[in-house]
Amino acid sequence: MAHSIDASFTALPLRALADAALARARALGADHADFRFERVRSAAWRLRDAKPSGSSDTTDLGYAVRVVHGGAWGFASGVDMTMDAAAKVAGQAVAMAKLSAKVLAAAGSDERVELASEPVHTDKTWVSAYRINPFEVADEEKSALLAEWSARLLAASGVAHVDASLVTVQENKFYADTAGTVTSQQRVRLHPQLSAVAVDETTGEFDSMRTIAPPAGRGWEYLTGTGWDWEGELERIPELLAEKMRAPSVQAGRYDLVVDPSNLWLTIHESIGHATELDRALGYEAAYAGTSFATFDQLGKLEYGSSVMNVTGDRTAKHGLATVGFDDEGVKAQSWDLIKGGTLVGYQTDRRIAKLTGLGRSNGCAYADSPSHVPVQRMANVSLQPVAGGLSTEDLIGGVERGIYVVGDRSWSIDMQRYNFQFTGQRFFRIENGRLAGQLRDVAYQATTTEFWGSMEQVGGPQTYVLGGAFNCGKAQPGQVAAVSHGCPTALFRGVDILNTTQEAGR
Repeated sequence: MAHSIDASFTALPLRALADAALARARALGADHADFRFERVRSAAWRLRDAKPSGSSDTTDLGYAVRVVHGGAWGFASGVDMTMDAAAKVAGQAVAMAKLSAKVLAAAGSDERVELASEPVHTDKTWVSAYRINPFEVADEEKSALLAEWSARLLAASGVAHVDASLVTVQENKFYADTAGTVTSQQRVRLHPQLSAVAVDETTGEFDSMRTIAPPAGRGWEYLTGTGWDWEGELERIPELLAEKMRAPSVQAGRYDLVVDPSNLWLTIHESIGHATELDRALGYEAAYAGTSFATFDQLGKLEYGSSVMNVTGDRTAKHGLATVGFDDEGVKAQSWDLIKGGTLVGYQTDRRIAKLTGLGRSNGCAYADSPSHVPVQRMANVSLQPVAGGLSTEDLIGGVERGIYVVGDRSWSIDMQRYNFQFTGQRFFRIENGRLAGQLRDVAYQATTTEFWGSMEQVGGPQTYVLGGAFNCGKAQPGQVAAVSHGCPTALFRGVDILNTTQEAGR
């Protein structure tokens, strides 16, 4: 079902504000100027043991002007929706660029901001793929569904507590620049989650089991039957949690791993997604979560993983959390290769970094999470591709004599160059002679990025592919948060180091 952009957004004086701001920036000598108007509405509901424990509904509204003047960036934002105010904000952005140019000159820098060229996109609109806007569903209906699901889990034997939550976002953006590009966009996304807790009254030992349904660029239909088997997952959780409570602790050592997409997406995010952000690889991003071992001189050379490893950056994936029509620099969404046959062949770029490195056109990775923040280079949907005719998850497990099947994400740790890491999960199943043989506890897998991806022997077929992701990827200073998806099939890794987390904690 195709949707149009919310009429309450298009009724705002978007074009008039943009014209006033851009005209003022031109008059003050800006080489480039862009205007971005945003309205971001976020709502959340939280339940504890089927009873409401909190809710919120906020809207961030305003506009920003960014300029290149004298080879330096300038940025300013405002909320006053008059033409004079928009022109004043543009003047503030130019003044900031002039000040920045003086600071750079005083520091002895001769680097000038230049932007990669981009075709002009005139009066383009784009709306994400969903059927039912969650903001058109009554709050009472949302809370009632979460309460019903919570009560179902609480009624199961062994479940002591249940936490439930739902986050919904509608993001509207209007963009215009001095080159003539004008775009309007609307994105809807949501993140439902339930977690069941079991407590052993005798020993006081406890553990939890969380749903593995990913956040998605979908509408309310995601919770009512389209895109995920909620009935099946809720039915399985109590039994899985009870088994987990009885499961033995893992014996540390080397194991073959079959990793489910519900876990592997996070490993992709941390060890590939962030590592292939070119601003990070060049050292422009360092203070927030470090740089990258995948430095620019290794493009086309670095053996990132095995020959079955093919990873794309994608701003066009249906239902992707980082999917857009155009980025926050007016660049049309694209899909491109990051890793091909195990070799690093591309990066994620914005217009400045693409021009600086001679890579040609930006692949559209500029994003700001609010009208008061400047766009920075942000992650696309970075996904490991399945193989046509590839094996099922059951067949991948069938090829393992001694190993572990990993399902669901939990905690993680990675160094500041995106190289040494450790990941845990929601549940781990022992594999013996090609069959699942019960759950294990206290499991973490540890490796370096190239070692881990180099050990990947097989990837599953399209039937195993799932688009996972997160709402809360952080970057930049002041900090910004972006939602991003990572698709992947089930994959088989040979000889991975497994740690016992309780033993490691006791050292």
